[in-house]
Amino acid sequence: MLKIMDDLPGKVLGISAEGKITGSDYETILIPVVEEKLKTYKKIRLLYHLGINFTGFDLSAMLDDAKIGMKHLSSWERIAFVSDHEMINIFAKFFGYLLSCELRIFNNAELERAKKWISE
Repeated sequence: MLKIMDDLPGKVLGISAEGKITGSDYETILIPVVEEKLKTYKKIRLLYHLGINFTGFDLSAMLDDAKIGMKHLSSWERIAFVSDHEMINIFAKFFGYLLSCELRIFNNAELERAKKWISE
């Protein structure tokens, strides 16, 4: 399940993932909120947190993630990815090379540090 963090500045979208993330989570939560933020801000910042109870993405969620990332490739100002999942962090770093924005990887113990960095 995806949950929107509500303690961040307006141009920052904070998402926390727990359990198994599905395409439906992207279609009903993440994609609409990204589209809404982009109506107000030309570029947005994203904090994506894979919580301690995160168990993975289904195929549909992975495809939706790639689509939203590529559709708005130049709309990201900064991305903070917070996760203790080593393989996912490696994939995120690789994807970061395709982006025109700064991407930083944090572990779960650094969530508050990630929030501060993404909000600066």
